[in-house]
Amino acid sequence: MKIFELTDIPAYQKATEFSDTVWNFVSKWESFEKKSLGLQFTRAADSISANIAESQGRHFKKDKINFYRYSRGSGFECIDWLNKSYRRNLISEEQYKELSLSIDDILKEINVLIRLTKENLKY
Repeated sequence: MKIFELTDIPAYQKATEFSDTVWNFVSKWESFEKKSLGLQFTRAADSISANIAESQGRHFKKDKINFYRYSRGSGFECIDWLNKSYRRNLISEEQYKELSLSIDDILKEINVLIRLTKENLKY
């Protein structure tokens, strides 16, 4: 039986890439934008992969699924910050479209984690 590494989980990989992308463009914003919107956007983006990571230390189905749901919630929070960033002209239309597709993909991957955990863990 193979023990999976955290980096073997597609949702974790994609969430980490997403949070790095958010970090890279937020770090270039002016001070007000960073403090008011950027800090919260970055924290929400980092929280997606962090909750997936924390789920791996949980041994019971309900605990794992709860952390996947927290991760999914952070993903939806990112959608809100992404929309605000675009409406306030902090990111380009191209960045907006790219990040929107990315977060949609991450949310689908998290749903897969939830489904697989429900199907494969007994307790």
